[in-house]
Amino acid sequence: MRLPRLMIAAPKSGSGKTLITCGLLEALKRRGLDVRSYKCGPDYIDPMFHRSVIGIPGGNLDTFFSSEDEIRETLAGCGSEAAVIEGVMGIYDGVTGMNGRGSCYDAASASYTPVVLIADVKGMGQTMLSVIKGILLDDRNSLIRGIILNRISVSYYEQIAPLMEEMLAKLSAERGTGIKLLGGIPSAKDIHLESRHLGLLMPGDIEGLKEQLGLAADLIEEHIDMDALLGIMGSAAELPDVNETEPAGCAADAPVLAVARDEAFCFYYEENLALLRKAGIRIKEFSPLHDSCVPKDADGLLLGGGYPELYAKELSANEEMLRSIRDAIRTGMPSLAECGGFMYLLDELTDKDGNSFPMAGVLSGESHWTGRLSRFGYAEVSGTKEGTLLSGLRVKAHEFHYYDSSNNGSDAGAVKPGSGKSWECIRAGSDYIWGYPHLWYPSCPELIVRLKDRMTAFRESRGDKEGQNNG
Repeated sequence: MRLPRLMIAAPKSGSGKTLITCGLLEALKRRGLDVRSYKCGPDYIDPMFHRSVIGIPGGNLDTFFSSEDEIRETLAGCGSEAAVIEGVMGIYDGVTGMNGRGSCYDAASASYTPVVLIADVKGMGQTMLSVIKGILLDDRNSLIRGIILNRISVSYYEQIAPLMEEMLAKLSAERGTGIKLLGGIPSAKDIHLESRHLGLLMPGDIEGLKEQLGLAADLIEEHIDMDALLGIMGSAAELPDVNETEPAGCAADAPVLAVARDEAFCFYYEENLALLRKAGIRIKEFSPLHDSCVPKDADGLLLGGGYPELYAKELSANEEMLRSIRDAIRTGMPSLAECGGFMYLLDELTDKDGNSFPMAGVLSGESHWTGRLSRFGYAEVSGTKEGTLLSGLRVKAHEFHYYDSSNNGSDAGAVKPGSGKSWECIRAGSDYIWGYPHLWYPSCPELIVRLKDRMTAFRESRGDKEGQNNG
């Protein structure tokens, strides 16, 4: 099948990838295109931002988490007319010691996706030509098809453009694939997207950001050759056909997984949720912040990551919900808790200002601000304790948190790819997995099979007890 698509990449972080990606998505929406966004790497914040602010579904493409075939299948099954993929870090930056594995260039190569390179040239003169030339010479698969110069004045762009086009023409001739200068975007001091990292956005915030992204789209429409860019998208190679099947989770008697989703708990990989549905698990969202109890028909519980530290006072004050969480888990309801969800299950959360708040108290211990990233990066997690939901399994994962706890657990071992650094992590039992790692479920489908089995058994046991009580 054919899916017009491109990847936005850059020489380094902070080059303007997110601003240009969001502005481009908005510009494509204006043209009536049904477009989907993806983020390279394990980032769950930007896809959430695309969904909530731009109204475009978002997902992840990650060549550490997924095989090349899985990357292609994900894109082929996206269900949209076009796709825009935002890169991560520098174009060739991947897992250290793994030859670019996990880099956005690796994802572009796996999915035959053309790349548009964003070069932030503020503070540079003709040196930018050497930087861009060096990146193009390392483009072994001739994927880079367009260049956008970011934060460049209109007058300087007019001076440098002929030199850039001369260099690109020469390189294009040498490799037999065209590379086009698509334009230059001037600095936009009035556009700020930092708010996307402050939690699930409120309606007022979203309206303000939509206005900002409208301005970004205006800049792109004015300064970028959109016809040429659309041509690059349309040149993407065909992807393999994917046979889509209806998820078994639509069945009326499917076990129900209560998924925490609100301002405090909002970090979820959409691919994880899709796998749960495909496995025959029905998802019902609830809010630990605003609701009073876990859904009555829940057979399992998923507490994802997010920002519990920003809402610690409100979470602590919702005593009915805390009691409901405790009761559900203590009666044997299967549960998964990752990062922020794990912090919520502890006795206490101490924020960065030193204020402590009681949490669910399912697990002894407290979480606290460290002021630095702890165990940051990819990991492979292996269950080491017999008889647990995780025992004997290996799951790919990612950690990103400034908080740590006094009771991280030792029921699994984590190994950092490339360096081989290892540590103990996770509290696991026959019906629960709680810890800081964000697990990538598609890397271990057996975990979801086990979870569904536990959920089904819990539902049946609950039904037996209700029958005995009625009798």
